Amino acid sequence: MTQKITLGIKELCDDAFTRIESVSAEDAIGMIDRDDVTFVDIRDVRELKREGRVPGAFHCPRGMLEFWIDPNSPYHKEAFAEDKTFIVFCAGGLRSALATDIAQRMGLSPVINLTGGFGAWRDADGPIDTA
Repeated sequence: MTQKITLGIKELCDDAFTRIESVSAEDAIGMIDRDDVTFVDIRDVRELKREGRVPGAFHCPRGMLEFWIDPNSPYHKEAFAEDKTFIVFCAGGLRSALATDIAQRMGLSPVINLTGGFGAWRDADGPIDTA
């Protein structure tokens, strides 16, 4: 039997964008050294190895996000309990839009999507660690 998908990724992302705040790569670059901001990289570890990292970004694989945010989860990470602004990014800004939406729904605040993701960061000459 062929599956009939009734809600696609475009609709999911469009819906998320109605609820989340986003920041441009240029503006985010200006926030990289702020102590009150945590950059959250949700890309797969293979993407990190291939493309490099935003210096100081906290890596949280997308599949673990909800578990690491929830303080009642055995997988909770203290980084998500800090009183900071969280800027979430992926490679192109769509996975992070969905992740920002769910993090916000869970109560994480403030949480902001990086428009265009790591690709936009790179194209705006943001610093990148390749080691």
